[in-house]
Amino acid sequence: MTRRTSFSPFSASSHSYGNALILALASTFAATLATTSASAVNLPITEQQRSAAQKAAQQGVPLSELTANAPDTYTIKRGDTLWDISKLFLKSPWRWPELWGMNMQDIRNPHLIYPGQLLYLDKSGGRARLRMGQPVGDGGTVKLSPRVRVEVPGLGAISSIPFNLIEPFLNEAIIFQGDELAAAPRIVATQEGRVLLSKGENAYVRGDIGQARSFRIFREAKALKDPATGLVLGYEAAYVGAADFVRPGESRVSADGKPEIVPSTFTITSMRQEANVGDRLSPVPPSEFSNYAPHAPSGELKGQIVSIYGDGLSAGQNQIVALNRGTTDGMERGHVLALWSAGSRVKDTTDPLRPTLTLPDERHGLLFVFRVFDRMSYALILNVKDPVKAGDRFTQP
Repeated sequence: MTRRTSFSPFSASSHSYGNALILALASTFAATLATTSASAVNLPITEQQRSAAQKAAQQGVPLSELTANAPDTYTIKRGDTLWDISKLFLKSPWRWPELWGMNMQDIRNPHLIYPGQLLYLDKSGGRARLRMGQPVGDGGTVKLSPRVRVEVPGLGAISSIPFNLIEPFLNEAIIFQGDELAAAPRIVATQEGRVLLSKGENAYVRGDIGQARSFRIFREAKALKDPATGLVLGYEAAYVGAADFVRPGESRVSADGKPEIVPSTFTITSMRQEANVGDRLSPVPPSEFSNYAPHAPSGELKGQIVSIYGDGLSAGQNQIVALNRGTTDGMERGHVLALWSAGSRVKDTTDPLRPTLTLPDERHGLLFVFRVFDRMSYALILNVKDPVKAGDRFTQP
């Protein structure tokens, strides 16, 4: 159990303190939180979010942007996510920085939002702002009080989206920029000549291992092509499992004077499917997951779905898709994108010539981008009405 000190406003009014004081308090809180919360270090907040939050600190959001049943107060529960809470209050959940802007110093990111905290909706002046804490009396003052938060391991800050949905893909789902797996270390033999390898068994590997000691095992790298241009954007390989280095191989001379090649030894530590001779090894990279808050792209961003992860023909809610846009196109982790289904082709039966019509594309879902590569990205389908297929379009929401 650890103790963490933070500050929360227990009452608030936008007309008691000027905006200059609000922004000054934001700086003070940011400095305080940076020293009292290790999880708050280097947490991402985009310039777009900061700008929207500062604007909201002055204006809030129109009441028309609230959901019909937006509650006046809400106590954060274990298992809540920033996306859940935002869509509870907003018709467009990706606009959360505008609603939560007044308390940007407290609610910079989901890292600082904890179960048990109380949120209340301030609708004064025809605008809406979400406050942290609770109103005290009917005065027009801001009361700031220190408090100690007792945090039990496993009951920490809420996540931006359900972490369990993307956790398996943070190491397993990877897009290689080139076909580097073709030259990667490979399994050349199995323990006792087994056809397939399971967890705990040894695999014998040839190739340049380098300094890494933990590896992922992949199979059958396939080229991913841009649906619009046909260009190869990257290579995706089926994830097999993981293996740890045991001892190095060597080249030596046998007793009869002939050269011998002794492969390196690895132990299979986890399996998604059984490993086999020919499977390739790639070092496990440093973990890159950060709890990025959902946000809309700052400008126009559109593209297409390249493939459904796992070779499915279509996908639904909570499944993973690969997109044909990456960091070079302005894609960021945390981006929320709109899904569009292509308009169907129908005959105009009211026209004697019965021409073929193409109906307009229809927006039918949302994506959350959680891994970004140079030219491609992986996204989670947050919600969708119809099956998602390769070639479907996405845009900024």
